[in-house]
Amino acid sequence: MLGAAGTVLAAPAFAQADWPNRAIRLVVPFAPGGSSDVLARLIQPGLGAALGQSVVVENRSGAGSMLGTEYVARSPSDGYTLLLADLPYAIVPALQARMPYDVEKDLVPVVMVGVAPLLIFGHPSLPARNAAEFAALARAQPGHYTYGSGGVGAASHMMGELFQAATGTQLTHVPYRGGGPAIQDLAAGNLNTVFVTVASAAPQLSSGQITGLGVMAAERMPSHPDIPTFREQGIDLIAEHWWGLLAPARTPEAIIQKIAAAMPGVLAATGMAQRLDALAVIPRSDGPEAFGQRIRQDLARYGEIARTRGITAQ
Repeated sequence: MLGAAGTVLAAPAFAQADWPNRAIRLVVPFAPGGSSDVLARLIQPGLGAALGQSVVVENRSGAGSMLGTEYVARSPSDGYTLLLADLPYAIVPALQARMPYDVEKDLVPVVMVGVAPLLIFGHPSLPARNAAEFAALARAQPGHYTYGSGGVGAASHMMGELFQAATGTQLTHVPYRGGGPAIQDLAAGNLNTVFVTVASAAPQLSSGQITGLGVMAAERMPSHPDIPTFREQGIDLIAEHWWGLLAPARTPEAIIQKIAAAMPGVLAATGMAQRLDALAVIPRSDGPEAFGQRIRQDLARYGEIARTRGITAQ
């Protein structure tokens, strides 16, 4: 009897030691072509090589990233299904009265992949050279100036709300079905501003169709040193978009640590720095504890901004 029990108890430990012995699914909760999908496919070969098994990227979009996230939350806790989450992971719960999963209980942080500073972009016709001048204009004419976003609750929407709270301004929010159309309308002169990453606006920025008014980072971006930080302009606001891997709750710690230990090498591989730089993404391989702290901080931050400004999903 004791021998049989010993065999049963040893089975999970053996499974962990043998992990991985088959392909790993990396779920992207967005449609192909977006920043999360691009990053997933950038790290896919290196992560597979480091873990000794193939990594298969699987797009499961829908419900503002909740469909794919719920799928991973309900998957077996065996390390074979991972989620590439990004900033909306911490925003969505602030907007939903009911969630199909618990972001703090049903999934666990594994390792970060990267971060990207968020910026405010303006149309060249805007009579402001930077974010501080734009804030002064907006304070003088409440509700007159617009900002576009990828939809209610999108990161670009919440950045606009953070900006208004930090500057005492009142802007008119114009939601779109995705960040791409918002940037296109900004370039066409149908909007005054948009809050997104450089990766989302690179073609329009390089062509001069839009201008960078400020970056929500502690330091200027090496790729765009001419764009001043918000703090340089007297606006106390720092915000980053982030990406990272999460796993279903109760995934064995040994598996989590193995994945986390592999990520620094994946991000340091030959040619990776140039590819990430092209997306204005800064590699960051913070482990479970630091990544979890970032998620908790953003859950609190965006929960507060949603409550104080009355933002809910529509």
